[in-house]
Amino acid sequence: MSKKKKLPTTAFQPAPQKTPKAKPPTSFFDERPSWRVGLLEMAGPYGWEKLAPEKALEIRQKLSYFESMTWGEILDRSAKQNHRVRIGRLEKTAQDRLEEIHQGDVDELTSLRLSGRERIWGIQDYSVLKVLWWDPDHAVCPALLKHT
Repeated sequence: MSKKKKLPTTAFQPAPQKTPKAKPPTSFFDERPSWRVGLLEMAGPYGWEKLAPEKALEIRQKLSYFESMTWGEILDRSAKQNHRVRIGRLEKTAQDRLEEIHQGDVDELTSLRLSGRERIWGIQDYSVLKVLWWDPDHAVCPALLKHT
């Protein structure tokens, strides 16, 4: 003969003094960046194949530094250095290359400044930057200002 199970008399109620410790982010500006490299271009006009090992280490360190910040800190507070750029402002070569790699449907790319003229370009997907190009000469979207 089987024993009958006792049914709970009341539903579980957490203690009222317990409160959540983590605050959910309200927008991607509150998120820290992460990187995807599946679209990274090794060859071509903005390819990474010409990158010296020392420069690769420098880039890794800079990206690691960015990981300690939020997107708001990266894009808002450093808007002159790191920003989004509408596709129509890019050089024709860059626009054509986006079409060739089947990314022509994006509205804008994100540019991260590494030093003087050096930039990394990628597609922003919420808090993730899908890294595309290495731009050592600021050629994807040349600045009109001197020394940039």
